[in-house]
Amino acid sequence: MSILECKNLLCGYSHPLFPSLNLTIQAGETVAIMGRSGIGKTTLLTTILGMTPPLGGEVLVGEVNVHKLKFDQLAFLRSTQIGTIFQNGELMSQYNALDNVMLPRLLWNKNDATVAEEAAALLQSLQVEPTRMAVDLSGGERQRTALARALINNPKLLLADEPTGALDAELRDEAMDLLLLQVQQRNCGLLLVTHDPAVATRADRIINLTACGIA
Repeated sequence: MSILECKNLLCGYSHPLFPSLNLTIQAGETVAIMGRSGIGKTTLLTTILGMTPPLGGEVLVGEVNVHKLKFDQLAFLRSTQIGTIFQNGELMSQYNALDNVMLPRLLWNKNDATVAEEAAALLQSLQVEPTRMAVDLSGGERQRTALARALINNPKLLLADEPTGALDAELRDEAMDLLLLQVQQRNCGLLLVTHDPAVATRADRIINLTACGIA
C-alpha cells in the first residue's frame, strides 16, 4: 500500500499553478519537488495537508481521502499520520526542546505517560539537550528538534518544506543524513521541497514542477 497518492491533483486558488499531478510515494521512499519560486511547491504541501482545497483530483494518505475528512478528523490525521518540517524549524521559543517535541502527542492525549521519555530519547539520539530553551538552539539543533517533533507520533508520511534552506553546506548535509536515516529506519515516506540540487539529488526521485508541464 502506498503512503501517499496524488491522483490528477490540481493545486492553486483561482487557477491551477501547474498541470495535474499524479504521484505515489511508497514506504521508505523519498521524493524531491523542485521548481521556480511561485510555481506552487508549498501550495502542493498545504494541499496534501488538507489546508488548501484542490481545484481537482484527490490526495490519499494511506487509503484515506484527505479532503473528504471533517475538521476534527483532518486535524487528527495531520497530527498522527503526517510529520511536517519547515525551513526555520518553527519552534516555540518560550519552551524548551522537550516541550516542543512533546506537543503534537499531548494535543491528543494530555495524560500520555510515555511521551516525555520517548521525546527525550528521540532528542538525545539526534544530539539535542532536551532541557535547552528553543531560543538558545543553534540552526542545526533547531532542525534536529523539528525533526524529532515531526517523528514523535511515528508518522507514515513526512513533508519537508526547504528544511535545509537556513543551514550552511556542512549542516545541510548533516541534516539530510539524519532525515534520510530516519526515513529508512522508520519505513515512512518523505516528500521534500527544495531549491537546492545538492539536497534534491539525495532523494530517490526528483519531480520538477513547471508552468507548462512536469519533468
